[in-house]
Amino acid sequence: MSSQRVAMPQANQTPPSIGQRRRPGLWKTRARRHRRPGRSRSPPPADATRRPGALRSVHMSDRHISQHFETLAIHAGNTADPLTGAVVPPIYQVSTYKQDGVGGLRGGYEYSRSANPTRTALEENLAALEGGRRGLAFASGLAAEDTLLRTLLSPGDHVVIPNDAYGGTFRLFAKVVTRWGVEWSVADTSDPAAVRAAMTPKTKVVWVETPSNPLLGITDIAAVAQVAHDAGARLVVDNTFATPYLQQPLSLGADVVVHSLTKYMGGHSDVVGGALIASDQTLGEELAYHQNAMGAVAGPFDSWLVLRGAKTLAVRMDRHSENATRIADMLTRHARVSSVLYPGLPEHPGHEVAAKQMKAFGGMVSFRVQGGGEAAVEVCNRAKVFTLGESLGGVESLIEHPGRMTHASTAGSALEVPGDLVRLSVGIENVDDLLEDLQQALG
Repeated sequence: MSSQRVAMPQANQTPPSIGQRRRPGLWKTRARRHRRPGRSRSPPPADATRRPGALRSVHMSDRHISQHFETLAIHAGNTADPLTGAVVPPIYQVSTYKQDGVGGLRGGYEYSRSANPTRTALEENLAALEGGRRGLAFASGLAAEDTLLRTLLSPGDHVVIPNDAYGGTFRLFAKVVTRWGVEWSVADTSDPAAVRAAMTPKTKVVWVETPSNPLLGITDIAAVAQVAHDAGARLVVDNTFATPYLQQPLSLGADVVVHSLTKYMGGHSDVVGGALIASDQTLGEELAYHQNAMGAVAGPFDSWLVLRGAKTLAVRMDRHSENATRIADMLTRHARVSSVLYPGLPEHPGHEVAAKQMKAFGGMVSFRVQGGGEAAVEVCNRAKVFTLGESLGGVESLIEHPGRMTHASTAGSALEVPGDLVRLSVGIENVDDLLEDLQQALG
């Protein structure tokens, strides 16, 4: 398949000085095929528009003007250190910054909750990779989601959520946001008509995961964006499973992309983080104001780890996808497997949509085991190369039982997962070893 292309600065652009750098992603423009919501919220307070660090932007020198995703992933936000020439951004493990007189900030930095140079580098990189106007990094994916919901919603507002979603996201809506007076309802987001039917005059947000967790459902982003925007609502897409290498929701009409950076973006199971990438500057500033006001920011070392992981995202996702395709094919032919959930399979109900909006089908595979829940648990316990554990997206392969692990919070709800379901996060090991391990685990 052809490489993902992302708009880049023109070759004759003069690199901005540190004090003149534009906001992240200003050179990054995309034609929007979908009407933006007509309503707009009040602008953030005046101090939000002068957020520390906001003057820095994505910059690549003239010798790095490639439009290919793989090159952008390595160089966007990764400016060589001006003092030493170090090609990797330093870890600015600092809380405060010397000022040149009262209000005389160096590069816009005053306090690391508001901005930190290492985090800014990551945020620039994320904005570039997703094609957004502003990227923001948080302490976790749920911290990012909480900040987003408090920015977009007020008591009395309504949200449409998918009938298959990460258990933590469901818990946030069901146990936390509800107490704030926000209402929500569930819809099958693979059906735009079902999304439209679930909306009310108070709906402000439509929330989508595609592929979804853990049932690997596929939503037509462009179609649901149109439904949301026609009703004056915003579309939020959790792009954690696909990553920006395989899918770019903002170009399909989404307003905000959410990531758990813990997963594929970090890629090595050694960091926890989250991100928001906004499609327009005004929304980006509102989110940035709330990020600073609420304070659940990514630390410098965590930011550095994710920035490192992003550099190898493309090659890792290629391998994840290749291995997952082989494993899904094997599972479809195994006598103890009743069904396989993987959008790369032609029989998957979302296959055609996934093929249209994704570069490849990713590294997540779920399957149902003959014999029910106890048989599924037995398969998880028998695996040897696959590590039994929560989370996903690392270089190592993981296996889990969603009903008793990651999605236990959905029990008894419309999002409850089948008891015979097993979820795989397929790593980048030799695929023959992975196949052999699953075959012995299945018995």
